[in-house]
Amino acid sequence: MEEKDCVITRNTEEDMHVVGSDLEGTGGESKKTKRSGKSGDKETKKKKKYWMGCLRAESDESGNVDLTVDFPGERTEPTHLVVMVNGLIGSAQNWRFAAKQMLKTYPQGLLVHCSRRNHSTQTFGGVDVMGERLAEEVRSVIKRHPSLKKISFVGHSLGGLVARYAIGRLYEQESREELPQNSEDIGDTCPVEEPKERIAGLEPMYFITSATPHLGSRGHKQVPLFSGSHTLERIATRMSWCLGKTGKHLFLVDSDDGKPPLLLRMVSDSRDLKFISALHCFKRRIAYANTSFDHLVGWSTSSIRRRNELPKLQRGPVNEKYPHIVNIEPPDTARNHEEDQSGSNSNGFKKFDMEEEMIRELTKVSWERVDVSFRGTLQRFLAHNTIQVKTKMINSAGADVIQHMIDNFEP
Repeated sequence: MEEKDCVITRNTEEDMHVVGSDLEGTGGESKKTKRSGKSGDKETKKKKKYWMGCLRAESDESGNVDLTVDFPGERTEPTHLVVMVNGLIGSAQNWRFAAKQMLKTYPQGLLVHCSRRNHSTQTFGGVDVMGERLAEEVRSVIKRHPSLKKISFVGHSLGGLVARYAIGRLYEQESREELPQNSEDIGDTCPVEEPKERIAGLEPMYFITSATPHLGSRGHKQVPLFSGSHTLERIATRMSWCLGKTGKHLFLVDSDDGKPPLLLRMVSDSRDLKFISALHCFKRRIAYANTSFDHLVGWSTSSIRRRNELPKLQRGPVNEKYPHIVNIEPPDTARNHEEDQSGSNSNGFKKFDMEEEMIRELTKVSWERVDVSFRGTLQRFLAHNTIQVKTKMINSAGADVIQHMIDNFEP
């Protein structure tokens, strides 16, 4: 690609801020559109376009913004949808840096959608409610872009759990189609086409989480802020209602109609929600985890490991290009399929270790684990946000982590 084809201008950051403001609350309408009142064209209200160098941002009337790259003289329709999901009390702006870097690296064929449907206090509504919203949002994006063929998810913190719920709702399995039989053919069997697994009708590619509490936040030192104090952990569990329904889900104290906690239900398939089947159908599953200084999400829960499985870290990075990545663990399916699962029924879910059950089920699919440490930098105290580069000014140390994610991404 020649440099003149795609130039990120110096005022890109300013332009991106305009789009970010639109994400936050203008509902996708500029001030000029608001002043025009009813005289504005209906189609214009439905879709608005912004230009940031070669980055093209398109928003709808709900405030959703899709980012693509256009080249002078040609229009390339996107084929791969990347959905980025924010965490607790977050917004679509949190993924601004990562989205921009991804589009600069892969300027053609990629559509980055920073989810807006769950932001600010809406993140208190519960993982299930947010997951349903995200699923609906993804369907609307796909409807607007019929050229899409593939789909990937990137979730930070709570956003990873929301994405896990959403894919369980969006999971589809195409029925087998038998080939026409010919009585003159030799043989008793007729070849059939293997069923294809899809997410919202698209081919699933990457499912990536960063600092996501896959095992919840209840006890077992899963919230480092409590310093392992059982008293503080018990108090936090009892006060989980402060974070609304989401807090109950994270601390595993929800029991709707006598059912097990939602996060426990999300490690297996049910009649309408295929959580594990959906995870399994992705080409790759990658979990980025902070090894220390993340005061909200512990290393164990974000990397889906037992505490005795946490690796001993070497001194220094595994690659000088990524100074804050201290360990990379290749995918490995856990060998625990035949372990005793007694007590895991819905009537006795309190009689066994829920965390162990979640690890056992989640590791039935392979995960790549990337361990991150910001030790030695002032930004280590903001590790939970730095791993995402939530705000470039104060979380820039995480840029190499974002670059690692992008370098291992094949559109």
